[in-house]
Amino acid sequence: MSHPAARSPQTAPGPAGEVPVGDASGFVRYLKHDLLSGFLVFLIALPLCLGISLASGYPPLAGIFTAIIGAIVTTFLSNSELTIKGPAAGLIVIALGCINEFQASPGAAGSAYQAALAVGVAAAVLQICFGLFRAGILGEFFPSATVHGMLAAIGVIIMIKQIPVALGVSAKGEPLEMLREIPTYVREANPAIAAIGLVSIAIMFLWPVVKKRLGPIGLIPAPMIVLLIAVGMGEGFDLLHKHSYTLQNHEYQLSDRFLVAMPDHVFGMFEQIAFPDFTALNQPMAWKWVFMFFAIGSLESLLSAKAVDLLDPWKRKTNMNRDVMAVGIANLGAAMVGGLPMISEIVRSKANIDNGARTRFADLWHGLFLLLCVALIPMALHHIPLAALAAMLVYTGFRLAHPMEFVNVYRIGKEQLAIFVTTLVMVLATDLLMGVAAGILLKISIHVANGVPLRSLFKPYLEIQDLSPDTSLIIARDSAVFSNWIPFRRQIEQIGLVQKRNLIIDLSDAKLVDHSTMEKLEELHADFQKEGIGFEVRGLGAHRQLSKHALAARKQELTRMRRITVLADASAEAQLERGLAELGARGFSSSPCRELRGAHRQNGTPGADAMVRIEIIAAPGDASTLFDYLENEPFAGGRVVVFSELIEVLRSDPDPLVDGGLASDDQHALLEASR
Repeated sequence: MSHPAARSPQTAPGPAGEVPVGDASGFVRYLKHDLLSGFLVFLIALPLCLGISLASGYPPLAGIFTAIIGAIVTTFLSNSELTIKGPAAGLIVIALGCINEFQASPGAAGSAYQAALAVGVAAAVLQICFGLFRAGILGEFFPSATVHGMLAAIGVIIMIKQIPVALGVSAKGEPLEMLREIPTYVREANPAIAAIGLVSIAIMFLWPVVKKRLGPIGLIPAPMIVLLIAVGMGEGFDLLHKHSYTLQNHEYQLSDRFLVAMPDHVFGMFEQIAFPDFTALNQPMAWKWVFMFFAIGSLESLLSAKAVDLLDPWKRKTNMNRDVMAVGIANLGAAMVGGLPMISEIVRSKANIDNGARTRFADLWHGLFLLLCVALIPMALHHIPLAALAAMLVYTGFRLAHPMEFVNVYRIGKEQLAIFVTTLVMVLATDLLMGVAAGILLKISIHVANGVPLRSLFKPYLEIQDLSPDTSLIIARDSAVFSNWIPFRRQIEQIGLVQKRNLIIDLSDAKLVDHSTMEKLEELHADFQKEGIGFEVRGLGAHRQLSKHALAARKQELTRMRRITVLADASAEAQLERGLAELGARGFSSSPCRELRGAHRQNGTPGADAMVRIEIIAAPGDASTLFDYLENEPFAGGRVVVFSELIEVLRSDPDPLVDGGLASDDQHALLEASR
């Protein structure tokens, strides 16, 4: 999931430099900004809520119910100032899968829709407990490559499912089956409906490119442009009335089944309210979907809220536990009246920031505009072609699975791309849970292959030292990876952010520091900087980056070296040390020893010859220079014996010896390892 950066006009603080706060005074002070942004977000949210509902197998108004309830409830319960709550494309696959499985189940007593609402209620209760027990940090467990792979797979599934709708073709099946059938869908397309769908897709893709050249017109959101043109085309094709037309000797049917089904009177919204069928929870399969709604919905919501915090011009911090609990309460209310599950939605939140919102009341206003729309003019929504909504979702799916996602993940590391692609393929071939599990298992396997001890996969081995009254050191041993990050993070936050102490993180003894940990350490650095607390990461000099990316995984590196041992007469010690120093060697050791000859060797009696033993560790390319010197230089005493062996060493910092110099600095920690 890519999170675009905030645009430059919104990077400065608010009026007079104050940080806007969503309280009663903020409601009045920032009314103009929040009302305008709420209206513009409403224009985007209206068609997307309808499209997501229909794609999920729910009635069209279900998504709008969700957005209205989310906007009203979370505004007063969450402290997330700029997130927009509502239904999201990322949950389409779960919602539709749940509906389809209940429809196919012989034990289902009520409708699949009402069974899915009961699942939504149970998942919402879990979310509320999740927030109450301060478990929001569990969102930190999932590795970023797996999450991005899951979202890309969801994007691919959305595109596959919506292409037939955009072409006016009825189709069902598993994603890979439908992917193979796309040529058939194209051949069977209804030309009039396909024209609406293709024009709508073209607008969604081209509008971001051309809108800057269109002046004030360019301020209109792309979804609203699509609606205006698609509704006009629908009127031109007379979709409200059933009729047929002939094109190239083939007869095609048109009717209002290609339009959004809506109530035909003002108070029809209340007829769309539905209640959960809690008997569905008696079926074991229901709890699989409860877990998926809860886990995937909570994870997406946490990730989106974190992304919005990064985009917030005032860098306000969301309390993730409070936000998850607020979303859970809103989800409970939405599911009780027939709504879809909701999350903190990134696309609408980004639009909210770009439109100049100041506080959480922009979310409230967007919900109130939706309420007025469906309460007063529901009949007008019946004119919207389904193909136009499908086109918006095709664009949304493309953004989730954008080719640059593959490029960006590859830049972080080849192993990250392997995890990303494995998750994506497994989600397409099986389901979300299996896909995410496959990605996590592959990542763990790669960690083990990179030398991470099994004992430290899920438990960090930390040593904490107080260096001064206001500074602490945390030494991480064995590994610092996604699976042991949560307890590691708790220690960092407790010592640093709670006790307000400067922190030094020493990773020199960690065999692997993965990308997820590097990414989260970077986030913590920003948090510490905001609080005015020192935060430093040390000890990565002994590690090799697995790619050139700044946050790539780091693996503790073994370097092949030559250990050269010289035995010479004691009288040659000064000459040898001087010669080695002239060659550039700075890190060698010298110690006295004795050579026992003849009878002395057997009985160890005095009279053995005094010798000196000098040991040098050098890069293989530098060893030949040492050998030439030792072979050709005449030494006092005349006797020099040289031994050489290939070893591997760990180094705590980049070393001139390895980079082309002759020997290591004696201050560098060279730890001999087995070959």
